[in-house]
Amino acid sequence: MSDTQSASHRGFTLWFTGLSGAGKSTLSSAIAEQFRALGYKVEVLDGDEVRTHLSKGLSFSKEDRDINVRRIGYVARLLARNGVIAMTAAISPYADVRDEIRALHDADSVPFIEVHAQATVEALATRDVKGLYKKALAGEIEHFTGVTDPYEAPENPEVRVRTDQQTVAESIEQILNEMRERQLISG
Repeated sequence: MSDTQSASHRGFTLWFTGLSGAGKSTLSSAIAEQFRALGYKVEVLDGDEVRTHLSKGLSFSKEDRDINVRRIGYVARLLARNGVIAMTAAISPYADVRDEIRALHDADSVPFIEVHAQATVEALATRDVKGLYKKALAGEIEHFTGVTDPYEAPENPEVRVRTDQQTVAESIEQILNEMRERQLISG
């Protein structure tokens, strides 16, 4: 890919959603690295980093979670409108807010690709090095998405990867295939 091609690719948002530890950050970082190697302009909006820098002071109430996700969606849409591939890696637990963000992307003619990184709570608890799932399951953590707070899985995401059954490489290939089919990236 020439510098001219990479500078003029169309922006879009690749929206990763899923429970804590499901692989959103791992997948988005790996795909971003591949895209950058091809000369694409890419930014990853990781939920933990955004919460630290853009949404500091917000709690984990539904209202504050929605504000945080809307902020991520707004920044992703601005980036994508300006030719950047914006990737998000945030739990984004509520379907209505994800749908709202999709509608705003659609209104701006910005492609929005939802990727559900799906894994069972049992699988996530098994591989959880911080022990957060164990604590949440024991009732020691309030507002833990998927255990003591709801997570509304997408009904019809463009891509659903089973991170508890697939390797990282298999999940990435499935996501990249969707991008190719939509002609958002080249072969």
